[in-house]
Amino acid sequence: MREMMSIVQHLKEDKLAVTGAMIILSLTIIVILAPHIAPYDPIKLDLENRLSSPDRNHLMGTDNLGRDVLSRTICGARFSLGMATVVVVIVMLLGIAMGTTAGYFGGVIDGIIMRLVDVLLAFPNIILALVIAGILGPSLTNVMIALAVVWWVGYARIIRGSVLSVKEKEFIEAARAMGCTDSYIAIRHILPNVLSPVIVLATLDMGHIILSIAALSFLGLGAQPPIPEWGTMLNEGRPFMETAPHLMIFPGLMIMVTVLAFNFLGDGLRDALDPRMKEDAIK
Repeated sequence: MREMMSIVQHLKEDKLAVTGAMIILSLTIIVILAPHIAPYDPIKLDLENRLSSPDRNHLMGTDNLGRDVLSRTICGARFSLGMATVVVVIVMLLGIAMGTTAGYFGGVIDGIIMRLVDVLLAFPNIILALVIAGILGPSLTNVMIALAVVWWVGYARIIRGSVLSVKEKEFIEAARAMGCTDSYIAIRHILPNVLSPVIVLATLDMGHIILSIAALSFLGLGAQPPIPEWGTMLNEGRPFMETAPHLMIFPGLMIMVTVLAFNFLGDGLRDALDPRMKEDAIK
């Protein structure tokens, strides 16, 4: 409890982390209340008001089909943040399971898992995800599958290294001497001691995954029209970049602000969980 209070206090003193947390909290509220706070139906067509500039009735203007950009941006948060959250949860669970298994049991199991990790790390994440999503076909589900397949390896490597260090501690030997099973030792004694770097990595990866989802959707592999996802909105606004720049400006700003918020919070968590990293950075 004292350690948790210390972490919270450290975060409170980090203005960027607090700013990031407030932005994320605001976005979470928007995601929950999106259908109630969006002023218009995000997929309703109004061809008479197509490509309207921002005004009193449409604060962010309308797109080429007369749909309200503000409503689509608000509802798009549900898809962008929701998809990123699902992907992060999946890669965390998969990475923790594979990394713990490799680090705790070692031997042949460790060799097989880590060679698979090495193969996947040999390719840039976004390129490999692009190939997988292209093979599976364009859809939100396939984009999440593609990103989950390529993203878990970083978690597995970090967890494995931490497990190798922790499993040699005296309290682990004591647990074995008491007759505790391997699964009990891994879940009860090892995992709680190796999760800190994973939490930091997951927070930072939220921004990267949001960018990757937007990139794949921009290329036509993710959300399909009329779904109001930020990357899809950028793609739909691209032909009108000169005549109606607001179609790309507002979803682009939302992506930028969201990614920055998670990066700020992730940096703050990293410094709070391991203050030595901040001291090294200053030096």
